[in-house]
Amino acid sequence: MPIFDTHAHYDAEQFASDREAVLTALPAAGVGLVVDPGCDVASSREAAALAERFDHVYAAVGIHPEDCAGCTDADFDAIRELCRREKVVAVGEIGLDYYWKENPPRDFQEQVFRRQIELALELDLPVIIHDREAHGDSLRIVLDYPGLRGVFHCFSGSPEMAQELLKRGWYLGFDGPITYKNAKRAPEVAAITPMDRIVIETDAPYMAPVPFRGKRNDSRLLPYVVEKLAEWKGVTPEEMTDITWQNGKRLFGLE
Repeated sequence: MPIFDTHAHYDAEQFASDREAVLTALPAAGVGLVVDPGCDVASSREAAALAERFDHVYAAVGIHPEDCAGCTDADFDAIRELCRREKVVAVGEIGLDYYWKENPPRDFQEQVFRRQIELALELDLPVIIHDREAHGDSLRIVLDYPGLRGVFHCFSGSPEMAQELLKRGWYLGFDGPITYKNAKRAPEVAAITPMDRIVIETDAPYMAPVPFRGKRNDSRLLPYVVEKLAEWKGVTPEEMTDITWQNGKRLFGLE
């Protein structure tokens, strides 16, 4: 059974020297599907272009909270237009990021986030949510939109927050950090997450799993994430691969 990497940034500059080679090699390495989320208009265009060139790649388009400064109506119009492309399957990566002090003001991040949520609802697309050090506000905002669906990428909130999201049908994304020694909450979150709500991600080129921590990540390292989740959930890696493949296809309407 192939692996579905539901979140990898192959449009990123870290892949500039060998992007074609890496993407071409994935199917033979057991990676059957990838979703590449944009972080601004330019990277969203690049993600959509990669999806058109590679059968196993799909795109999400959106404006990331770290990249939303100076966001204009023209930017939102461009994202809306990209959403019409056949292989664009979600609005993302969108959300809130309070980690970096130099990020845009929180109230402006929220405006950009809400505007893209409303676009996703209008177009009946799922969202890919980035929530870094902004758990309370991220939860408050998504609860304002009962019809909203999607995934909390690289989920780092509490088990209590996870419960609230799972009750409403959200998916949770698990990445390389679950293999790190300091992953205290991740086993608790995994324990309460039903098997049909787990998706796996690399966030390539970032967050490579142990034993590759600190190196450039790509989808071929996802088996390390699968093995850790399988161990926690008491299933085989093959079962976890199959389940997360089906979950990813359902989340992004690829069934």
